[in-house]
Amino acid sequence: MTKKKLLRVGLIGYGYSGKTFHAPLINATPGLSLVAIASARPADVLADWPDIVVKTEPDRLLAHPGVDLVVIASPNDTHHPLARAAIAAGKHVVIDKPFTLDLREAEDLWVRAERAGLLLSVFHNRRWDNDYMALCDIVRSGELGQIVEFTSRFDRYRPEVKKRWREANVAGAGLWYDLGPHLIDQTLQLFGMPAAVTADLALRRHGAQAVDDFHVIFHYAKMRAVLAASTLVSGGTPRFLVQGTQGAWSVAGLDMQETWLKAGLLPDSVGWGVDDRQAQQFVSCNDQITTKNHALPQGNYAAYYAGIRDALLNQQQSPVTTLQARDVMRILDIARQSDAEGRRIALI
Repeated sequence: MTKKKLLRVGLIGYGYSGKTFHAPLINATPGLSLVAIASARPADVLADWPDIVVKTEPDRLLAHPGVDLVVIASPNDTHHPLARAAIAAGKHVVIDKPFTLDLREAEDLWVRAERAGLLLSVFHNRRWDNDYMALCDIVRSGELGQIVEFTSRFDRYRPEVKKRWREANVAGAGLWYDLGPHLIDQTLQLFGMPAAVTADLALRRHGAQAVDDFHVIFHYAKMRAVLAASTLVSGGTPRFLVQGTQGAWSVAGLDMQETWLKAGLLPDSVGWGVDDRQAQQFVSCNDQITTKNHALPQGNYAAYYAGIRDALLNQQQSPVTTLQARDVMRILDIARQSDAEGRRIALI
């Protein structure tokens, strides 16, 4: 592991994810120094980061001797080859979700990183959404009793298909690869691996070329989890809804950290991670239902890169381990198989 007190970071890709999430969060994390960015649009990078080293080709960044950690935020179909090259160059690696295109590619990178003694992690930042953190607290408290159903939705209203790779007919495009990893990771962290999966991955919009709607069921022994997202929902659905034998809990809307990052705010801004949404808890007692409102805790995307720093400098566990990221890829693959074959797929 790296023994330096300062980790020098190189970022590959300066599209939406690199510009909005990775560059500002890396720069805001003590102990990390963003020293280089590889992008096909160097002028865009220099407009935001005039003092940084800019490379137009990823291999030139990988050859940079002053880079300890490489962050890959390029299109999904480049994740595996770029991460493989970074590991071969002796760099620690963070990959934006999804890890890779499939489980086979993910396991290949896992083996290579293990053999090289390098950190390999995936940016599952939505573990630090304020609504998800509140959800974890209420479920783990036991106040809702035995959980019988969990619903996680991430809906948007985007009826027009845009000309961009995320919505094109290319490998790794579509909503299942874009939002699916978030919902899968959150559910696995809370409830573990399901016994089986049933998936419906659809193209709903006129002119759609990639999945823009999904409805996936995780089957557990005594509960089910429903993961769903759509580009044609204009409102009316909760972000999370959990039903238990002693009550229920729900929250609507979305964590605001992405919006704030887009606006140029940073995690040290006053009030960061706190919004005015409230969760509702429905308590069942003696056939009576009462309602309680709860403020949400402070969200904290910066915790991910602080965890990467501590894993490398202080030998702590990675905030998202390779095993956890591999499990997400397993579910992504199995859901695609379930949809293609029109049946429930058993995992265990």
